Amino acid sequence: MIRIASPGDAAAIHAIYAPLVASTGISFETRAPSIEEMQKRIATTLAHYPWLVAIDDRDQLLGYAYAGAHRAREAYQWSVDVSVYVAAGAHRLGTGRRLYRALFGILRVQGFVNAYAGIALPNQASIALHEALGFKPIGVYRNVGFKLGAWRDVGWYQLALGSLPAQPSPILAFSSLSYETVDPQLDQ
Repeated sequence: MIRIASPGDAAAIHAIYAPLVASTGISFETRAPSIEEMQKRIATTLAHYPWLVAIDDRDQLLGYAYAGAHRAREAYQWSVDVSVYVAAGAHRLGTGRRLYRALFGILRVQGFVNAYAGIALPNQASIALHEALGFKPIGVYRNVGFKLGAWRDVGWYQLALGSLPAQPSPILAFSSLSYETVDPQLDQ
């Protein structure tokens, strides 16, 4: 099941994310955020952007996906950055695909036209997921971060969420959407 995240999911999200911060180059954070910080991030994100979680039939959190601002300047408002993280035991079960499909459906309703994903390289599994969902590689930031004793590259990928309108409408804040608008997207 896919549903909207809540601050109450922070501990389970932290359990997925903290090991990636501590022992991989996947995240460029060098210290895992606390559970309290994760609660704040979820609450702050949900005001404007979707944050979704995948839950199994035992109510265990399998993964999460969320969106955030691509850049701060106003002309960027129709573009969004996206991320997906899946629990170690839930890889290759379609969790990431389902989360992203639901996320993209909501982003389209909100009026976004482009989604961008930054992937710390190398990460063939993440590249394969993004490309399978239609993302196209657009460039690499070489040696952009230093973590775990090495300089790291980040590959950037773009997904067109729809056709480009001649005159785009303002973006709808996620918090302004109705349940009836969001719920059908969660069945993706």
